[in-house]
Order: sequence, then structure tokens, then C-alpha cells
Amino acid sequence: MNNCIFCRIIRGEIPSEKVFEDSRVVAFHDIMPKAPVHVLVLPKKHISSLTEVKKSDSDLLGEILVRLSDVARKLGIDRDGYKVVINNGEGSGQLVMHMHFHLLGGWARRVEGWKV
Repeated sequence: MNNCIFCRIIRGEIPSEKVFEDSRVVAFHDIMPKAPVHVLVLPKKHISSLTEVKKSDSDLLGEILVRLSDVARKLGIDRDGYKVVINNGEGSGQLVMHMHFHLLGGWARRVEGWKV
């Protein structure tokens, strides 16, 4: 593992509000949410960005997709719809160089001040 902020969260050095965790994947609430529900889902293995993914990571990426669906269901946003976003590199807005997926939803709850 690296010393990036997400690796430090994974190691428990920085607190987070975890939604899911197993030996390969972790999901936690974003501290600067862009939606009523905003969770980051990421591999525990440090991969800097989508550009760094290797063929040997295929199973891990498939597992992340399954976990995204599981977390959406757990948080009750699966029926009304949600977005999954991955930023790739600084030019796309990726702020932490540890590949992560943004799970965004909850707009159907009509939370004041939120727009899709």
C-alpha cells in the first residue's frame, strides 16, 4: 500500500464512515458529498488511476462493480437510480491518486438544494 489518504483510511489511520469492507474492497461516505448519497468505492490495492489497471486486475474490477450494486441496495438508492463516476487523472478532476468510484444518488428523496 501507498501513503495516499485512501491507503491511510484503509489502514485505519484516518477515520471514515464505512458502508462496506472486505479483504479487497472498501466503501465509505465522501466527506464532501456532491449528492444526497455520495459513497466512494475503491480497491484496497493501490492503483493510481484507471490508466494503471492491468489485465490481472480484471477480477478485482468486476468485484468492485458488484459491490457498487450491493452498496446502492444497502443505502436504498437502487430503485430510484444512481450514478457511478470514475475520474481518471488530474485533468478529469481526480483529486486522490488512488482509483475510486463515486456512487451518487438519493435525488429522488427530494432533498432540498440537490440537483442531478
